[in-house]
Amino acid sequence: MSENTNAKQAPKVATGDRAILPEGAQTIPVFIMGKRYEVPESLTIMKAMEFAGFAFLRGAGCRGGICGACPTVFRFAGDYKLHFGLACQTVVEPNMYLAQIPFFPANRATYKLEELDGTAAAEELQSLYPEMFRCVACNLCTKACPMDVKVMDYVSAAKQGNVEQAARISFDCIQCGLCASRCMGELPQYHIGQLARRLYAKYIQPKAEHLAKRVVEIESGKYDNMLADLVAMDRENLEKIYIEREREPDMATPGSWMPKETCYL
Repeated sequence: MSENTNAKQAPKVATGDRAILPEGAQTIPVFIMGKRYEVPESLTIMKAMEFAGFAFLRGAGCRGGICGACPTVFRFAGDYKLHFGLACQTVVEPNMYLAQIPFFPANRATYKLEELDGTAAAEELQSLYPEMFRCVACNLCTKACPMDVKVMDYVSAAKQGNVEQAARISFDCIQCGLCASRCMGELPQYHIGQLARRLYAKYIQPKAEHLAKRVVEIESGKYDNMLADLVAMDRENLEKIYIEREREPDMATPGSWMPKETCYL
């Protein structure tokens, strides 16, 4: 197929673990490791690379856009601009030049969370990552984030000592490292955000009373017999009760739904 074809293209559909192509899918040229390949236009970058013959020994991960193992940098022929995405989620486009970054080396401070001073969480965060003050607010980190996290904003919150805000803004970070790969100040933003979330969860966020209650129930043996029954069950019955289980409606308002069978609560 010509690179400049004007033929009607099939819808771009990101496939799952198998390259099942829609009827009428056409091929497009992409460049992987500098070499040109013709791949179906409907595939994600990850599936397109596999279609081209590459095997993922590292950098595949969950394939669901959660683990951050497949960050990818790409640009298009004739265009200077760099683009960023996850290989398992981003659909290929004609004349993409692809480069994967399965791991980006960045400083990660060594610490034991339980030994940090929870009453001085902000100072602990700043002490372990003093390089955060090298941030020049260029915002390249935010532009590189495939999850649309406002990276510069949570770094700014950390610099100001607002651990809660840094934790909340960085909540959707998947630790892919693309932010650090673009940083002029050479900050390990994703590690800074991770420590902020850990400090907030352990020392600042109010403890969940229902969670403490559930721990007591588990330790008392309340669920031992239920677990023993499941362990003794054969695969067929396990599948049956799983399929027939009562599920919370997807759109239910949080806290509004209760199952009919409450013995497992």
